[in-house]
Amino acid sequence: QVQLVESGGGLVQAGGSLRLSCAASGGSFSRFVMGWFRQVPGKEREFVARINWVGGSTYYADSVKGRFTISRDNALNTVYLQMNSLKPEDTAVYYCAARVVGGGNYNYWGQGTQVTVSS
Repeated sequence: QVQLVESGGGLVQAGGSLRLSCAASGGSFSRFVMGWFRQVPGKEREFVARINWVGGSTYYADSVKGRFTISRDNALNTVYLQMNSLKPEDTAVYYCAARVVGGGNYNYWGQGTQVTVSS
């Protein structure tokens, strides 16, 4: 059973930085794409970034491009989201997710971690 556990959220001032971590277990992640999403109450969940576990190719939402960096540590089975130049509009619950390469939907989700950016 694939399990994803996020950590690293918190309160930060605008312009600051945070690094989120997603510890993955229970699967062979070489076949997976790992993603970060975020959600604000009352709004739909929004894609933030993704990375292919093998090869490390990445893709970002326009709203975070140039400010956020997704990476992975194969030895630790952990995916990171480094968030710099944070803005109040980045405030959300951030979720780690996983899907199989070539699959459409993200099938596995973490419990989420709150990020709050104060102005």
